[in-house]
Amino acid sequence: MVPLDMNVRDDQRPSVRWRAWAGYADPLRGVAMASMPMPAFAQDNVLATATLPRDLSPWGMFVNADSVVKAVLIGLAFASLVTWTVWLAKSIEIVICKRRMRAALSILASVRSASEGVERLADTKGEVRQFLDAAVTELKLSAGSIERDGIKERIASRLERIEAAYGRRLLRGTGVLATIGSTAPFVGLFGTVWGIMNSFIGISKSHTTNLAVVAPGIAEALLATAFGLAAAIPAVVIYNVFARSISGYRALLGDASAEVLRLVSRDLERPATSSARKASPLPIVAR
Repeated sequence: MVPLDMNVRDDQRPSVRWRAWAGYADPLRGVAMASMPMPAFAQDNVLATATLPRDLSPWGMFVNADSVVKAVLIGLAFASLVTWTVWLAKSIEIVICKRRMRAALSILASVRSASEGVERLADTKGEVRQFLDAAVTELKLSAGSIERDGIKERIASRLERIEAAYGRRLLRGTGVLATIGSTAPFVGLFGTVWGIMNSFIGISKSHTTNLAVVAPGIAEALLATAFGLAAAIPAVVIYNVFARSISGYRALLGDASAEVLRLVSRDLERPATSSARKASPLPIVAR
């Protein structure tokens, strides 16, 4: 009930205030007010929401992404492809090298001299054959020398250089894995920052904080982060696996080098032993 002014006469009591309250109570007038056109900014928000991309699949996000985010995603995909290519090539190379080294070491363990080892490994090509060739070459160059320790040092120096060269050759390509593993997360982070920045720019242009406006940019940012991790994690794991495998290969090289040095030591001691026996006038009689 609406209070009336007591200072007016009874015929003046249906005042303007009463008519206003009666108008609000009229349901037809409420329907007419509801059918009035919306403000301009509300219509813009609806149109902006309707034109947003609704495909939030990985391919849809890539297609609708910014050019910078696309470049980041393509670069990370290429880095991942390089990682798996290096893994396949290096895995095959390491397996072949280790198998060749084990076969040559089994032959080298059964020979008695360096020249015999060269004859037994004449049909093979590899690290052990090169070790033997270097040892035999140094023995020929030092044929007139009487300093056996100097000959052994020169042969050891040759073998050490050959061993280092084969180790460096097998390490080729693994540096790419280290680079990808250390830089890919930061490249993905750059795409994340760029996507979030685009999201804030979309908020400022649309004058709304509707999730439908913000979601595409955030999804692109998260996709860049996912691509960075997908490229970096396998690269780091594969690099560690290769590091252990190459360490095992270098251990085999060290074993082969030590075996060749033992053969050279035997070859250097044989002439001295035979000459000592020839110089002895009396046979040695056991007592």
